[in-house]
Amino acid sequence: MDDGYSVQTTAVEDFGGGEGLERLLALKDRDTFLVADGWGDLRGGADGLFDLDTRILSRLVLTVGGARPSRLSSGASRDNVFFTCHSTNRPLPPMGGKSAPAGVMHIERRRFVWDRRMFEQVRMVNHGIEDVLLPIAFDFGADFADIFQVRGTLRERSGTIDTPTVDGRRVTFRYTGLDDVIRTSCLAFSEPPARLSASRAEFLFSLPTGKHLDLFIECGASESEAPDRLRWRTNALAARMAMRARRRRGASLRGPRSPRFNQWLDQSRADMALLTSDLPTGPYPYAGVPWFSTPFGRDGILSAWQTLWLDPSLARGVLTYLAARQATETSAFHDSQPGKIMHETRGGEMSALHEVPFGLYYGGVDTTCLFVALAGAYATRTGDMDLIRTLWPNLIAATAWMRDHGDSNGDGLIDYQRAAETGLSNQGWKDSEDSIFHTDGAFPKGPIALLEVQGYAFAAWRAMADLGGRLGDARSAHWADQAEGLRKRVEDRFWMEDERFYAIALDGDGSQCRSIGSNAGHLLFTGLPSCERAQAVSRRLLSSEFRTGWGLRTLARGQARFNPMSYHNGSVWPHDTALGVAGMARYGERDAAALILGELYAAATHFQMRLPELFCGFERQAGEPPIAYPVACIPQAWAAGSVFLMLQASLGVSIDAFESTVTITAPTLPAGIDRLSVTGLQIGDACVDLAFRRLGEQVVVMPTNKVGDIRILTIR
Repeated sequence: MDDGYSVQTTAVEDFGGGEGLERLLALKDRDTFLVADGWGDLRGGADGLFDLDTRILSRLVLTVGGARPSRLSSGASRDNVFFTCHSTNRPLPPMGGKSAPAGVMHIERRRFVWDRRMFEQVRMVNHGIEDVLLPIAFDFGADFADIFQVRGTLRERSGTIDTPTVDGRRVTFRYTGLDDVIRTSCLAFSEPPARLSASRAEFLFSLPTGKHLDLFIECGASESEAPDRLRWRTNALAARMAMRARRRRGASLRGPRSPRFNQWLDQSRADMALLTSDLPTGPYPYAGVPWFSTPFGRDGILSAWQTLWLDPSLARGVLTYLAARQATETSAFHDSQPGKIMHETRGGEMSALHEVPFGLYYGGVDTTCLFVALAGAYATRTGDMDLIRTLWPNLIAATAWMRDHGDSNGDGLIDYQRAAETGLSNQGWKDSEDSIFHTDGAFPKGPIALLEVQGYAFAAWRAMADLGGRLGDARSAHWADQAEGLRKRVEDRFWMEDERFYAIALDGDGSQCRSIGSNAGHLLFTGLPSCERAQAVSRRLLSSEFRTGWGLRTLARGQARFNPMSYHNGSVWPHDTALGVAGMARYGERDAAALILGELYAAATHFQMRLPELFCGFERQAGEPPIAYPVACIPQAWAAGSVFLMLQASLGVSIDAFESTVTITAPTLPAGIDRLSVTGLQIGDACVDLAFRRLGEQVVVMPTNKVGDIRILTIR
């Protein structure tokens, strides 16, 4: 994912979790998120407390006795609610004739984000044999930078930052933007500092031996009551309960007794819960922290699809949210036309002023097709035709866009060409400017018809045919014809017989962009190719051209512009691998699904069980970890959701609520994983548990705790 404004972003911060690099850690609640280093400090770069795409706290650095404390350990809790850093003092300066040696003070920083505020508890414990006078200080500041400024976009002018207001134990910052919106933030302490200025708070605490002292800190976009222990506990409980509720939605998965695989499942579930915001329209998975902590259309749809078999509520929330923001007018700046589905939305000053087009931006060629296709998949999974009836006008408008604006040259294929220079040059999921090209590396002229988008459109037309039939819409047969006509055009125009593979795109002249990319895996996911061609594509995806041993590359090795360290031209994206795996499994490659699932699991073990947005596409070497991409978002929703889609593909699970049937086709499990249980799988009013177990060369399934009218069908 790239919205075209990350060119100047530096790579000094690491979101990929690479070994030997300092990792930034993130906390989030709805439209507020916090990024800090391993000490819990905000020191510049990508660090900060962000609210509605504005950094309201850009600096917060703790020193003890004038020095940074020695860090012992730090990290986020398993449920992603708390960040904790344990540290100890360096030798303290003489105070009253005495100085404390290093390592006698335990300093714990414990922090969470809730209700648009950061809450922090600093606990200081004296483990020395003498009383200690402990000088600590916080340096702080608020620059009110827009998220795009933080990413590196330069601005000619900015608004006005007023002189901060200092009041006893709090400092209030105020910024008047060029959009005439006043943005504020307030940093408050539970104890009055010995000295407090507009940028620094100094404390001197007396700690008897064996005793502890707590300091509570809060920062938010508005003032509140003074921080104290009760506020900390009350809000911490609320944050933890809300996270628990999000984590417990839908069916649960448990692997074998070995804790590692379960840890991956738990971490992935926790990351999805962290990124999911409960909006008035329902739950919505924000794309990723830090750069994409906002609703994205494509990301939200695919993340919801990855978990649809376990938790349909996410798809319902995504569909409802996107329907409410469907375009109704044409705008070159926003790349919108009537019926088109949103690509992304932003809340910062630069978006409000149209310095960037992303306040409500529609420059994604695939999102509208995916919206319709997800509606069909959701209906099959749940039988919820009430929602489909509510969304029917939106679905009709979306298909009208596909027919008219989406096919700009009338050749029956969905294509794109940005309407303004401020928009994205490439508008599929590989949206960096160098991701679509001919075999000689030359960029194609538009309009460009991407391979995978035709697959999404095929799935959308088939969904409309099915839903229309259920609703008695006379256009159902026409939509079925649209799907089959599109299938034929794709097979005729994209297939390269000499390569036994599909071209990545067609250019504005209708010529093939003959690059060999992972896009073909997405086409398999939609079920468009013939079985014979799908098998040929699968063989190539499983070859060393694509397969790294950690997942599948986005571009085959040896292609023009191939670079395993690039964003889209040779790196490994877990969600891309998952869609390709699910596509291969759809055509019977169940063993391949289990194989690649096992390889991505191996990658996860090197990323602390949290798959990043992407990592480098170097070949796996014995005894060496995968190589991190330095500025990858982590956590990222569709990276976290990848394990659930790959498990569905490996287990061969499909659910048809209209028929009250769960079908399990030739289930497999990765090597070393001999058991897997699915608990609380809900289909309408019915519910069932599924226990998968390896017996010899086969994996068998045993349904248990079945409640209600539901049929389990096993196919070998």
